[in-house]
Amino acid sequence: MVLTHFLAAVQLISDPFVLGVILIAAIFGLFVGAVPGLSATMAVALLVPITFFMDPVPAIAMMVTATAMAITSGDIPGCLLRIPGTPSSAAYTDEAYNMTKKGQANTALGASIVFSFVGGLFGTFVLIVAAPVLADFALNFSSYEFFWLVVLGLSCAIFISPASTLKGFVSLLIGLLLACVGMNNPSAFPRFTFGSEDMLNGVTLLPMMVGMFAISEVLRYATDSEQKKVVITAQVGNIFSGMWGLTKKYPASILRGCSLGTAVGALPGAGADIAAWMSYGISKRFSKEPEKFGTGHVEGIVEAGAANNSALAGAWIPALVFGIPGDSITAIVIGVLYMKNLVPGPMIFTNSPVEIYAIFLVFILANIIMLPLGYLAVKLAQKVLNVPRNILMPLILIFCIVGVFAINNSIFDVVVMLCIGLLAYLMEENEIPIAPAVLGVVLGGMLEENFVFSMIKADGDFLMFFSRPIAAGLGILAIAVWVLPIFIALYKKMSRQEVQYE
Repeated sequence: MVLTHFLAAVQLISDPFVLGVILIAAIFGLFVGAVPGLSATMAVALLVPITFFMDPVPAIAMMVTATAMAITSGDIPGCLLRIPGTPSSAAYTDEAYNMTKKGQANTALGASIVFSFVGGLFGTFVLIVAAPVLADFALNFSSYEFFWLVVLGLSCAIFISPASTLKGFVSLLIGLLLACVGMNNPSAFPRFTFGSEDMLNGVTLLPMMVGMFAISEVLRYATDSEQKKVVITAQVGNIFSGMWGLTKKYPASILRGCSLGTAVGALPGAGADIAAWMSYGISKRFSKEPEKFGTGHVEGIVEAGAANNSALAGAWIPALVFGIPGDSITAIVIGVLYMKNLVPGPMIFTNSPVEIYAIFLVFILANIIMLPLGYLAVKLAQKVLNVPRNILMPLILIFCIVGVFAINNSIFDVVVMLCIGLLAYLMEENEIPIAPAVLGVVLGGMLEENFVFSMIKADGDFLMFFSRPIAAGLGILAIAVWVLPIFIALYKKMSRQEVQYE
C-alpha cells in the first residue's frame, strides 16, 4: 500500500506542469530572498492568489519551493553587501561580509548554499520519519517551556557579541526596548507611542532590519572617508570548492545545526529566524576557536545555515499533524491546505496519503535544485560588486526605501527604517554590536507574552516555572548559562591570585 501511494506521488510530481511550477517558484523565491526588505513569508503570501487556480500538489509545491529558495538566497546580499535578504540571514551577515572583505566570498557563499541544502534534507528526513512523534513532543510545550526557550535564545546575545559582554547586553536591552513599542503586548496597552497611531503596531522587524544593516552601511560610507577608499573584490568562482573539507572539519556543527533547526522549527511560533540566531550563538559557545567569530569565520555560517533550512521542514511537523503553524509561513500554508480540502490533523496521512508523499518529494526536489540555481544566483549577484560604490550606495538607499514602503504602503515604515539606521550607525561607531539588538526585537514579544501568561497561570508563583520536566530542564540550563561563566571567571581570578602569593 505504501509503495502504491509513493509511486502515485512520484507520478504527480513528475507531471510537466508541476515541474514547471516548481522551477518558476524557485526563481521567484531566489529573487524575493535576495531583495533586502522582502521575506520568505512575503513570497508565500504573494503566491496565495495564484493557488486558487491550481490543484493541491502544484499549489503546495510552489509554496515549499519558494520558501526554501528565499531563505537560502537571503544570504547572498548579506555576504556581498552586508544587507541580509531575509531576517534569518541576519544572524551571520557580519560574519559572511567580513569573509568577503578578506577575499573569501567563495567559501562564505558556498557554505551558505551547501549547508542550507544539507539542513533542508535533514529536516525533510525528520519530517518524513518522525513527524507524529516530534509534533506530539512539541505540543507538550506550554508558556513555561517557551519562556525558558526564549531566555536561552536571548542568552545567545552574549555569545554572538564580538564586543564586550556589557556592550552586548546594552545592545540586547535596546532591542528589547524597541520590542516594547506599540500595543502588541498581552494587555494590548499602547506603550511608547507618543500619541501616534502609526506606532500602535510597534517597530516591525523588516524595516528595522533593513535600517540596521543597510542604512547604517550607507551612512558609514557617506561619513567615513576611509570607507570610500575600500575596494572589495570578490571574484566568485567555484563556490562548491572546499565544501567537502568543511564537512569533514565541522561534522558536529553541521549535525548540531540541523538538529537544533528541526527542533526549533517544530515548536509552534518559533521558526527559521530564531533557529538561526540560536544556532549561531551555540556555534560560538562550543567552538574551539570562539575568538575568530565576528572576524570572518566560516564555522558559524556552516551551523546557522544548516539550521535555517532544517527549521523550514521542522515547522511543517505541527502544521501537518495538528494544524498548528510552526511559523508564519506554515500559518499561510494551513489556510491553503484547508482550501484544497487537505485538512491538517492526524487523519491527513490516512485520508490524503498520496498528496502527503508528494509534499515530501517536493521538499527533497526543492533542496536538490537549490544547488544549481543557487550557483546561478551567486554568479549574477557577483556583478553587483563591479558597480562603483559611489553609484551602488545611492542605489541601495533607493532600493531599500522602495522595498520597505512596498511592505505596507507606509511612509511611516520608511521613517522607522531611516531612524533605526541612524541608531545602528551611532551604536557601531561606539563599538556596540547591532546583532543582539535584532535578536531582542525578534524574541522580545515572545518573552513578554509567555512570561505574563505563565505568571497568570502560576498565580504569581515563580517556582511554577520549574513545575514541568521540560520546563525545569530548560530553566536549569538557562541559569547554568548565566552562572557558570561567572564562577569560571571567579575561579580563574582566585587561581591567579594564589599563583601571585606563591
